Amino acid sequence: MPAPEPPIRITVAGEVFEITARPGHPGQYDYVWISGPSPGYGFSSAASDGPPSTLPDHERAIRDFLARVDPETGHIE
Repeated sequence: MPAPEPPIRITVAGEVFEITARPGHPGQYDYVWISGPSPGYGFSSAASDGPPSTLPDHERAIRDFLARVDPETGHIE
């Protein structure tokens, strides 16, 4: 099995996220909201056909996530 890819850190809409590809699961990613209100909070995504996501794909997924977050709680309700 190849070595895991190092996490990617990106900023979208002023928020910092760390993205980790799941080893052995192409097209599956875990996103941790580094600048968010709760340590370790974030989301996961998976493409059914397993293609690797591009940077614009990651940015779109993060924007979609942030659009669903309640600004008062900092979480998806």
